[in-house]
Amino acid sequence: MPHFNMITKKSNFTIDGKHNKPIVTDYFYKKNKQKKPIAIFCHGYKGYKDWGAWNLMATHFAENEVFFVKFNFSHNGGTPQQPIDFPDLEAFAENNFTKELDDLDSVINHIVKDKNITTEIDTENITLIGHSRGGGIVLIKANKDPRINKVVTYAGISDIEARMPKGEELEYWKKTGIAYILNTRTNQKMPHKIQFYQDYIANKECLNIKSAVTKLNIPQLIVHGKKDTTVLLEEAENLHKWNPKSELFIIDTMNHGLDNKQPWTENKMPKNLQKVSNKTIDFIKSL
Repeated sequence: MPHFNMITKKSNFTIDGKHNKPIVTDYFYKKNKQKKPIAIFCHGYKGYKDWGAWNLMATHFAENEVFFVKFNFSHNGGTPQQPIDFPDLEAFAENNFTKELDDLDSVINHIVKDKNITTEIDTENITLIGHSRGGGIVLIKANKDPRINKVVTYAGISDIEARMPKGEELEYWKKTGIAYILNTRTNQKMPHKIQFYQDYIANKECLNIKSAVTKLNIPQLIVHGKKDTTVLLEEAENLHKWNPKSELFIIDTMNHGLDNKQPWTENKMPKNLQKVSNKTIDFIKSL
């Protein structure tokens, strides 16, 4: 059983971002005045920091002397009052990749300057971890930010453009200015304004994951499940091919959510998420 009482949790505090929406954030760590490596976790599309067993995962990292940070992107559709699910669909409609990269930068800036945790963190040892679309975000950021020492993707995407609509679908989106995707769990129609596409086109070069991975000169761990039907294994293989120095860790029985689901009602992680967490902790602590 996890020793929850040993772990200090600072939950749902807000960091000011660059886009007029707060970034709701959590710290998980052992308060022992020992400088610990920092892991910053980025959720994926239609995701959030408290989805599934992410809190159990955060606790496990903290128990293993990693200072674990997770947060909601400012425009993910959550609010400080309701950080789970999507009460703010207007914010969701205004989200884009540039905002997510800016949010991640704001979180890193806050952590390295936070005087309350100076004795607990090693700012020379920062790992970014991203799930699904968050994987693409951390790869782009890790390539650009010299403060990042390692990068990990869980079921990470390898190509943003491939996910953009084309042909008639794109023309209809341009004409109406908005498109909807059904969230089958919450039964909400999740809106995307055309600015999402326009932002991608305007920043296409910066948002090229292949280009970022090819230039990476820090340790990279790629985690993927063979049973992932949302982001196929081929995308992990592409990431590995673009950076042959990276480590590819494949789990035959794991799905896109790392065998997580929302809500997660058990008091322990799914077995495959446990494997992934242990692998990542070893990776973070390796020289």
